[in-house]
Amino acid sequence: MSEQTPYEKLGVSETASFEEIQAAKNRLTQEYSNDVKTVEDIESAYDSIIMERLKLRQEGRIKVPDKIRFAERQRETPPTPPPLSLDNSPPWLQQFIDTPSSNDIVWPTGVFLVLALIAGFSSADSSLISLLLALGVFANLYFLNRKENRFGRALLMTLAGLFLGVGLGWGITQLLQGSNLSGEMSQSVIGLAIFFIFWLSSSFLR
Repeated sequence: MSEQTPYEKLGVSETASFEEIQAAKNRLTQEYSNDVKTVEDIESAYDSIIMERLKLRQEGRIKVPDKIRFAERQRETPPTPPPLSLDNSPPWLQQFIDTPSSNDIVWPTGVFLVLALIAGFSSADSSLISLLLALGVFANLYFLNRKENRFGRALLMTLAGLFLGVGLGWGITQLLQGSNLSGEMSQSVIGLAIFFIFWLSSSFLR
């Protein structure tokens, strides 16, 4: 099709009306809808014809209908979906769910990741696991309290996260019973679960 004129690409004569040109373009676009390259070629030919007709119109040699779609038109962009919002959620949920800034995620991620790595990939004994958990509790308290300055609320949420993490970790160890986990490994798994819950609560709750 590269040797063809724009009119030949659309299969219309040079004297064709705008309606005929547009109808030919629409028909060919539908016919080759699965061939992206051909559709682009058809669009390009159509735009070339319209630009030529626009130039003739500017010279006063032809009249172009107002409804014609010119080549310099802005391509329509699909509407962007509205951002997620908690405005329509229940009031009690809005009191707990946070829309964190980058700092609200980066710092808890760094702290709890370090604690989890130490607990999970070192030969940690019970005393070290206990120390890491204590540090995790204080870190979670700090991150939650700095958002609302409500220590009592932060303490309750931290304790709830601690119990939830213990339950999650215990459930995981039960699933892994066939792996013959040692006592220290079981404690490490529970510690990892607690740090994960702490990270979620300190990042996305308030």
